[in-house]
Amino acid sequence: MTTTATPPHMLGGYAPVPDEITVTDLPVTGTIPPELTGWYLRNGPNPREAASAHWFLGEGMVHGVRFEDGRATSYRNRWVRTKAFTGDTADRLTSGPANTHIVRHGERTLALVESSFPYELTCKTGHELETLGVYDFGGRLCTPMTAHPKICPTTGELHFFGYGPTPPYVTYHRADATGELTVSRPIDVPALTMMHDFHLTAGHVVFMDLPVVFNKAQALSGRPGMPFDWTPEYGARLGVLRRDDPYGTVRWFEIEPCFVYHSLNAHEEENGTRLVLHVIRYDSLGDGVHLTGHGSLWRWSIDLVTGSVREELLDDRPAEFPRIDDRLAGLDARYGHAVTGNGPTAGAIHRYDLHDGAVTSHLLGPGRTPGEAVFVAADGAPGGDGWLMAFVYDAATDRSDLVILDAGDLAAPPVAAIHLPRRVPAGFHGNWLLDPAV
Repeated sequence: MTTTATPPHMLGGYAPVPDEITVTDLPVTGTIPPELTGWYLRNGPNPREAASAHWFLGEGMVHGVRFEDGRATSYRNRWVRTKAFTGDTADRLTSGPANTHIVRHGERTLALVESSFPYELTCKTGHELETLGVYDFGGRLCTPMTAHPKICPTTGELHFFGYGPTPPYVTYHRADATGELTVSRPIDVPALTMMHDFHLTAGHVVFMDLPVVFNKAQALSGRPGMPFDWTPEYGARLGVLRRDDPYGTVRWFEIEPCFVYHSLNAHEEENGTRLVLHVIRYDSLGDGVHLTGHGSLWRWSIDLVTGSVREELLDDRPAEFPRIDDRLAGLDARYGHAVTGNGPTAGAIHRYDLHDGAVTSHLLGPGRTPGEAVFVAADGAPGGDGWLMAFVYDAATDRSDLVILDAGDLAAPPVAAIHLPRRVPAGFHGNWLLDPAV
């Protein structure tokens, strides 16, 4: 008799929850800043009926905590009702799990996964986190949409891309501030690679063509898992496109083979002739997109004059889920944030000073593991005061807290901890969403 071991992404803090709940008037330790009125929302995989073949593949579930007048008024979790959720998987573009991110643009709140179209959700009071349906930009979007779009703080434009199994493997898209899709153009790459994120600066977009390459035979065989292989001989390169010439030439710059799930930010120096990119870089991945080591903070500097790229390790501690004050996307943000899970080192949330190299950390203690820490602004000055919000799982209680930290005094005790009624499974990305203007 043989037994199949339960995969790690179905155990402990990763284990899915079985249902949807709504709980009001949450208990709090500390004081919630009274300025906070809105939603903290975070997306992640939550397999509904059986174990998923990979952590990345479970059905999307959004977890939300509502704030009003210094109170945490409710917690709710809701599956995204995609076509796949209801059993309709005939159309690849509409049947993804919508399990990776949740963003707002042009008054729409979108649940994202890079394999398919977005799904629109509602945050309307009394009907929070209901699925409205597939959103394809009025029929103009014909490719999947990355889970990591970038909103330009100057123009309000939404920049994103999609990748898929047939040529052109990658397509760059742009929507204006109202949400109308205005640009769609193919990006010439030799094969389908996993392209999870990209970069935006004031004048450029930068694509990462890295050596995690689609394995067609595995995909056709029906074997479980992610059909991508680590293929260092494919090479690694960065593709630079001018924003003012979106149908123009993409310039490619070779770098050392590596993989990057997530960019922290990018900006321009020397009158736009040098692009500075901050990333969480892995030396390699295993086949099937399995981790063989940890990611750390690196800086890539692209010299558009000489055609060279300088690659620098900035901090060697394990880190993931990097975030900035999103009002500085594509600009020279001084501070960035990332987290370390509770693995070989203690769980922690880090604040990087990208100008002088200093790092401040908030240590969470044994058995406490943070998710992504989202920056929440305290005022109207980009890069100014604010808080970090993150779900933190406590293995001792098998429950989670939503922790609020002072971003400018990260080593201090939490400003507040909202105690949730149960575990929020380990997930991916989210945002702080202010209530829409009436």
